[in-house]
Amino acid sequence: MEKYIDGYLLSVPEANLDAYKKMAQQAQAVWLEHGALDYRECVADDIDKEGSAPFSAAAGAREGETVVFAWILYASKAARDEINAKVMSDPRLNGMSCEGVFDFKRMCWGGFNTLVGN
Repeated sequence: MEKYIDGYLLSVPEANLDAYKKMAQQAQAVWLEHGALDYRECVADDIDKEGSAPFSAAAGAREGETVVFAWILYASKAARDEINAKVMSDPRLNGMSCEGVFDFKRMCWGGFNTLVGN
């Protein structure tokens, strides 16, 4: 059975990166506890190469913001749906708010079937 991935692309004000990291660490613990196989949050380092579309533009990054690329790995789409239902009702995340850390409405999110990999 192919694995399933939720992918995220967002912009975070550089001044808020520590607060974002703290939120991400808490979210990582919750997702993994509920059965996700892997959880990664990555901050831009070497992007926007000449000759290709810029990651910062895809993320809608503005002056003073950095790009975060993240993903959560699941055994299957059905497992993802079950895990996310548990995560969304987990009290550790109920009080967590993105407000003041990053603009949630500008975040890209989607589910992906595995094409290559195991």
